[in-house]
Amino acid sequence: MAIIPKITAVSYLNTIPFVYGMKHADNLRADLLLAPPADCARNYIEGKADIALLPSAVVPQLKNTNIITDYCIGAVGAVRTVTVMSNEPITTIKRIWLDAHSRTSVQLCGYLAEHKWHIQPEWRHLDDYALVDNPEAGDAFLLIGDKVFGYEGKFRYVYDLAIEWREVTKLPFAFAVWVARKDVSLEVTDALQHALTFGVEHTWEAINELGYLGNDGGVTAYEYLTRNIDFILDDEKHKALKKFWDAGLKVTPRSY
Repeated sequence: MAIIPKITAVSYLNTIPFVYGMKHADNLRADLLLAPPADCARNYIEGKADIALLPSAVVPQLKNTNIITDYCIGAVGAVRTVTVMSNEPITTIKRIWLDAHSRTSVQLCGYLAEHKWHIQPEWRHLDDYALVDNPEAGDAFLLIGDKVFGYEGKFRYVYDLAIEWREVTKLPFAFAVWVARKDVSLEVTDALQHALTFGVEHTWEAINELGYLGNDGGVTAYEYLTRNIDFILDDEKHKALKKFWDAGLKVTPRSY
């Protein structure tokens, strides 16, 4: 009797081509568990999944794990959904409230604070999003995922972390990568690769089927997935990951 692998992936707009591909691929049999990025990592670490789309920041900490597939959630320019927003220039910020849904974005924010913005803010854990609607002087907010769309235009300053990273490093970035335990068969990882290819090639169908048409008939979603997100894990993104990992993980937010 064949063992059906468990796959955990991010439940955001930027993954719907992957989800569509996995649901429609003829040669991939798997149980799919959707969750925010940090929960995907938890699912994998706790053994609830054999394969995962994980925040890239957690990968160096994992044992018995390989990066698989030629796909990722990445950006070569503006990513749009990983931003720091504030009403003051970033160089004057005293506190950065950190969206806890992605460890990668938190650590990337820390990297940029040190290497680009040259600030030492107080890092705070953001679990009450009402704070975003009532910012105090000196506040900035790291926001990720689909919720960012709802805050666009509400702050004077918006720092797209993919652009900020590229200005420092001249490299693209990979926010999340596919990993699997070393005992997962090559047959399964190959099937996943084909499923992801199918999904990326059918992005418009994914938007329609998975309910992201919105008020403009899916135009905004399609532009985001084809202009802001780059799904290919190429050599440049591997270089970016090595640079990111070599810098170390430094940011630990205070909880309130």
